Amino acid sequence: MSATHEKKRVFIKTYGCQMNVYDSDRMTDALAPHGYEPTTEIESADLVLLNTCHIREKAAEKVYSELGRLRDMRAEMGRDRSDMLIGVAGCVAQAEGEEIMARAPAVDLVFGPQSYHRLPELVSRARTARVIDTEFPEEDKFAHLPAARREVTIGRGLTAFLTVQEGCDKFCSFCVVPYTRGTEVSRPVDQVLAEATRLAEAGVREVTLLGQNVNAYHGLDATGRSTSLGQLCHRLAEIPGIERLRYTTSHPLDMDDDLISAHRDLDALMPYLHLPVQSGSDTILKAMNRKHTAAQYLEIIGRIRAARPDMALSGDFIVGFPGETDADFEATLEMVRQVRYASAFSFKYSIRPGTPGALMDGQVPEAVKAERLAALQTLIASQQASFNAGCVGLTLPVLLEKPGRNPGQIAGRSPYLQPVHIDAPADLIGQILPVEITGQAKNSLSGAIVTGKAQAV
Repeated sequence: MSATHEKKRVFIKTYGCQMNVYDSDRMTDALAPHGYEPTTEIESADLVLLNTCHIREKAAEKVYSELGRLRDMRAEMGRDRSDMLIGVAGCVAQAEGEEIMARAPAVDLVFGPQSYHRLPELVSRARTARVIDTEFPEEDKFAHLPAARREVTIGRGLTAFLTVQEGCDKFCSFCVVPYTRGTEVSRPVDQVLAEATRLAEAGVREVTLLGQNVNAYHGLDATGRSTSLGQLCHRLAEIPGIERLRYTTSHPLDMDDDLISAHRDLDALMPYLHLPVQSGSDTILKAMNRKHTAAQYLEIIGRIRAARPDMALSGDFIVGFPGETDADFEATLEMVRQVRYASAFSFKYSIRPGTPGALMDGQVPEAVKAERLAALQTLIASQQASFNAGCVGLTLPVLLEKPGRNPGQIAGRSPYLQPVHIDAPADLIGQILPVEITGQAKNSLSGAIVTGKAQAV
């Protein structure tokens, strides 16, 4: 394939986490020099890719269901492999590549998260034979990926994801990430800075650093010295145009002094932290192989809030892990009460084949899981409402990102990642302006721009 070939269209459906969103964009970038343009109309696509996630319950079955629909659609349109390839990417592909090929004959191409820099070659091969690539290559895929064209980056908006770390060495007993993404790898500092600079030059104002365990970042600088995430944030904050930095997802044990002090010292580093704990019970934390106690997590939270008193916290929780008793679940509720989250994500435990948790005794009945999840989510919702209510009356710097749903309205994000709706002209989009918060809804705020007032950060 070459750029001189006729234009072709690629449709990518993205499941799951922010890293998959980033990966889908990079797949698009990798295909662009070979004549592929993204399309939102699946029927017109020459290449359909499902970028899958293995974290959520029944993730694989949802993929097989979608593949069945794609098979039927392709047949009804009278198309075949020669003019509509179907591919599966991401973590389900990595974990179940051979099974996908066996169960879904309509699939032409299966490749894991470490192989998408080879996507043009894989697509070319798939036109003549089914292809599977779920190896962990030795080469650095980021070094082999083309940068997005400037106009493409501009079209993606004022905020951007930037993967700085992949994989995980923690081996939590419920999680498939070490098996699908591999061990922890950090991108070199100069590579990250170069990508962030390109984003800034294309108008990006806010960058979210991504990694399965992002605060374990230890990329090498130009002198070969290991660099922490906190130190990397200091370097990124120096790039002209980058006004805001965020990062996700973190592990409590990697919240080191460098990173906590960066939250104290860097105005660009937003006061919003997603720090999963999963359970408030030491018994369950040990069974999960989290390697920390509830008390240690709370101590870390205390250090973070001492450094940045206005820090808002988000978390992840799993209810119904094997062996979880009523007392264990109550300890989780108590943890939530103590931390006071601005938001959190909570899920029922579901078995992931190949993980230690799948083999544990004491599997909790679904009805009990559902009851506990409802109780936890009620508590979290009340805390989120309380946090949002506490923002009413404050003046917050808001990055104005896009037109709102209603005429004459624009929408942006607060430092705490809340959507903020404002009645204001569209020519203000792209600026960070002080906004007085005047109202709250379940998941958003409303406000009015404060004139004649310096920007707060």
